[in-house]
Order: sequence, then structure tokens, then C-alpha cells
Amino acid sequence: MTRMVITGNAASAYGAKIARAQVVAAYPITPQTSIVEKLADFVANGEMDTQYVKVESEHSAMAACIAASNTGARTYTATSSHGLMLMHELLIWASGARLPVIMSNVNRANGPPWSVWADHHDAMAQRDTGWMQIYADNNQEVLDTILMLYKVAEKRHIMLPGMVLEDAFILSHTMEPVDIPDQKLVDDWLPPYDPEFRLEPGKPMGFGSLVMPELYMDFRYKIAKAMDDSRAELKKVHKDFAETFGREYDMVDFYKCEDADAVLVIAGSVASTAKDVVDKLRQEGHNVGLARLRVFRPFPYEEFRWLAKRVPAIGVCDRSYTFGYGGGQAAEIKAAIYAHATPLVKNYIMGLGGRDITPEILERIYMDILNVKEKGLDREIEWIDVKGVE
Repeated sequence: MTRMVITGNAASAYGAKIARAQVVAAYPITPQTSIVEKLADFVANGEMDTQYVKVESEHSAMAACIAASNTGARTYTATSSHGLMLMHELLIWASGARLPVIMSNVNRANGPPWSVWADHHDAMAQRDTGWMQIYADNNQEVLDTILMLYKVAEKRHIMLPGMVLEDAFILSHTMEPVDIPDQKLVDDWLPPYDPEFRLEPGKPMGFGSLVMPELYMDFRYKIAKAMDDSRAELKKVHKDFAETFGREYDMVDFYKCEDADAVLVIAGSVASTAKDVVDKLRQEGHNVGLARLRVFRPFPYEEFRWLAKRVPAIGVCDRSYTFGYGGGQAAEIKAAIYAHATPLVKNYIMGLGGRDITPEILERIYMDILNVKEKGLDREIEWIDVKGVE
């Protein structure tokens, strides 16, 4: 194992490298570009044996991955924000075709107005495309999650694509120590991709052909079932990964939740800051906790039902907005716990477009959700520190 001080984007590139991705489709977009640049260096230096395909758009990048995956190649690409939006059509095609493409998405706000800073709306807007989605908290997790997603995605009863999500600049361009596993250890743990069906010369088959109405729904059901099955498979892979590489992961990272009066749910890098705030408030006598939402797809409904039965007040911090009723994470959590438990749930919309989420802001939110626990909901959705609005 080699320890290096690298950015989250470099960790993504190393993850694809040691996973032995056979086809990499590359198109630049801030703040993702350094991922595909690093992969280009690996290929140019002879460190990575892959077909590196320079394409003309993100739409083409996903098309290239779909085509390559159909032939039985392990594929990888990376994008961000508007690039992910441009891929939307083909994200649905990849899951519908049951192709285990793995992609890094550097979470960035969508315009207009133009922004290149952290925001989760790009990924949240793709939550119904049939892709597994995992939010990383640090650079080590970025690399590790790429390996784990390949392991899950390529199981023959799963065969779904997946994306690893890292916050723009906070992870993508910040350097942290990262352990890079030995190649032989990875090779022993992650076998080559071997699909049951593939495009081969001389063996004609139909892929993605027209299907009549009496069968289409059955195809969609099988995708939904595979997503449900991926929940158990992820848990197995988490355990297997810990036994092999010594690092533990779970669907939801519960921190001091067992005796908490109030808990905040947070996805992404802000969770690290929230842990420090929990420790500070605990020292001051406030029983608060943190539930870091790591896996968003498949959704960890069992974990949130466990939490809802033990905690009277839950604040859900969304770094995006759905234009429905609140943020996407809050809506999913409420749906998951409905009819199973009745905690008070308040949604906080915060940090859009890269706005800082400081310890002081998180402390204020914790005190607010503690007040909700004592006095009840004043409002179900609150936008934090919107300028010029009460």
C-alpha cells in the first residue's frame, strides 16, 4: 500500500486506474477536468493499459462508455454539473441496458446564474435515472467507493451503473493523505468484468430493441428489483472491503445518535464539520447526533426507520432543492419513515452554489432542531441565510 497526499480528483483517477478500467471516455469540465487529465498522464506514461477516448461532449462520453460496456469492457468517465445534465438521456439508457458503467461526478451548482462551486442539484436531478449514487466525505472514500461500486455493479443480479459524488473544490481540489492499495490486492479482490451477454462479432443478438407494451413494464420492474437487491449487495461489499483493506463503510454513518434528542442528516463533505459541532454541543450538555447520508441510491430506508424510532426530532440538510416540497433527501426520508415512526422532521436548504456552511451555521441549525423537539414545528422547510428574506 502506498500513501500519497493527493486531491479528490487524483483519488478518483487512481481509483479508476487500480480498478483496471479498460475504456475511459474523457471530456473536460470544471472542476472535474483534472480527473481525466490525470488518467491521460497514466496512459501516456504507460502506467495504465486502457483505451482513452477523447470525445466531443459529455453526451458522447456516456455513449462511448455504453458502447464499450456492451462489448464487455470495464468503463469509466467523469463529469460535473452541466456535463451531467447533458448526459441525462444516456444515463437512463445505461441503466435500462443494465450496463455497470462507473462515473465520478464532482458536485457543482447548475446555472444560470453561472457557478462552479459545490451544490448537489446536479446529482439530485438524476436520482430517478437508475444509477447508484454514493456521496463521499473525504478523498480516501472517493477512491475506495470507486472500487466498491465496480464490485457491486458488475454482479450479474445487479448490473446497474453507479456514480461517486465528491463536492467541488472542497474535495476535488483539496489535498489529503490517501492510501492507494497494492495492485495485486485489488486484482485479487475485484475480478475482471465478465458479463453474461456482450456484443461479439459472429454472435448476433438484440440490445435495446423495441419492446411492446405487454413487456416494457417487466423490464422496468427488473431494474427496480436490481436497485433494491443492490442494497444488500452493498452491505456485503462494505464488510468484504473492511476485511481486505481495513477501512469500514456503511449506508449511513451514525455518529452519537443512540441517545440523541435531535439529529441532523447531512450528505457530502460538510458532515466532517458537523461531527466537530456535535462534539462541541455534547460538551455543552446538548444531546445531538449526526447521520451522514453516504448511500443515496439505493436508498437506505431501513437505517432511517431505525433512526426515526429513537430520535424525536430530525433535521435534514439538503444542498439542493427539488421545486416540489423541500429538498430531495428530506422527501425521501419522510417517505421512508411514514407509518413506521413519527419524529418531527424539518428540512434545511443550505449551501447552494458553494455558500459556506460554517460550524457556527451548523450550531445554529442544531439549536433550532432542539427547539423544534421542545416546541414543535414552526415551519417544515427553512432556507438558511437567504439574503433579503425573513
